[in-house]
Amino acid sequence: MLNAESIEDCLKPGGIINSEHPVVTGYASEILGDANLSSRENAVKLYLRVRDDIKYNPYLPFYKPEHYLASNVIEKRTGFCIPKAALLCAVARASGIPARIGFASVRNHLATRQFLDYLGTDLIAYHGFSELWIEGRWVKATPAFNAGICLLHKVPPLEFDGINDSIFHEFNGDQKKFMEYTAFHGVYHDVPVDMIVNEWKKIYGKDIVENWIRLSESSKTERDFTKEDIV
Repeated sequence: MLNAESIEDCLKPGGIINSEHPVVTGYASEILGDANLSSRENAVKLYLRVRDDIKYNPYLPFYKPEHYLASNVIEKRTGFCIPKAALLCAVARASGIPARIGFASVRNHLATRQFLDYLGTDLIAYHGFSELWIEGRWVKATPAFNAGICLLHKVPPLEFDGINDSIFHEFNGDQKKFMEYTAFHGVYHDVPVDMIVNEWKKIYGKDIVENWIRLSESSKTERDFTKEDIV
């Protein structure tokens, strides 16, 4: 489902992709500076900064709009795939590049034994990515995994050239199958938080998702994805 009527709509701020917020516009300006670059070159610079400046953490709270708010993600400097994709959309819109957020399900994700135990499966449902309107076409970009995380998992950081879709690490460093997309769930103008959480309850089970909520809010069970056992 696409709830954006036109390319122009994908330049407008959303409630979560709050591209008009001073924190977001300031961050975008800091990234791009005064250089007179093309929209494609700007998109690449924005992607690389969001990818590496915002550290990946899959254990963050996820059930309220504020958990995905682009300005909050900048201030906290951490996020999982959806908040990071939303942030890339926000800074793109703030820079005059139409953007929307998309969702897919994937297997063979960048994973640890503890994270797979936490999920109870190797299926990552509603993995987030961005779509940017560059030189007359939509191009997919996935800024989820910062370079440090990729180094730990022995895969190269996912690059983006503004021309080709950049959505997954298909193979690891040993050329073994690493990640595959199993379904696409549409693109949106803003992050549909309630829908995503409800879909997770259907896919993973209501009790499991409610337990994730409790764990994500408990400082006593704080987890460090970078120190877990890589599979």
